[in-house]
Amino acid sequence: MISLLSIADCISLLNANLGFLSIIMAFSGQVRLALSFILLALLADGLDGMVARKTKHGVLGEHFEAMADMTSMGIAPLVFVYATYQNEISSCGYFQMYFYVTVILFISLSTIRLSSFHVLKDKNFFIGLPASAGTIIILMLSLLKITYIAEILVILIIALFMISPIKFPKTGIKMNSCAAVLIVLTIILEKSFSGALPIILLIAILTYVIVGPLHLQITRKG
Repeated sequence: MISLLSIADCISLLNANLGFLSIIMAFSGQVRLALSFILLALLADGLDGMVARKTKHGVLGEHFEAMADMTSMGIAPLVFVYATYQNEISSCGYFQMYFYVTVILFISLSTIRLSSFHVLKDKNFFIGLPASAGTIIILMLSLLKITYIAEILVILIIALFMISPIKFPKTGIKMNSCAAVLIVLTIILEKSFSGALPIILLIAILTYVIVGPLHLQITRKG
């Protein structure tokens, strides 16, 4: 079985393990480390695609990547949200119910989105919001401590956007590099967790989410 793995698959495996480490850190009360591991997993997710395009494709690639992304972009972000809002969730039975319903819907729709990704892929655009963009929005808003109810609503909206027919453009190497730099700086600079970098990263992703589909319509690539 090991012989079936390609270099890109090994990076996907790193992605999955970083997501799992994030979950452990969140349950251990190490919220900042939990966030860092998810962000590192996002970088690994971007890297495995680049490597796959430059090297020999493995037979497990598409399935392997979806499973890894489910850990780092489906389960880990929700655990991070739970760790961040644990006091609010445990303070009210209704808040607990809202969280459980949100978890079920988000995991279900994330599974549909990630398993459909390679079936619906196109060279110019993504169908539905990319899971990586949704993950960053959830993490940054949670980090910025928006209200619990607002965070729950954001998670539900993102889940619906991920399975929507809306088309989002594929970004080039320059935009991907800028996003990677912002992510790395957010991880390295501890003070950025309560400073400007998370806001800048959030604004960049929201700009992509809002402007991207409009750009596709204008250029008629979608």
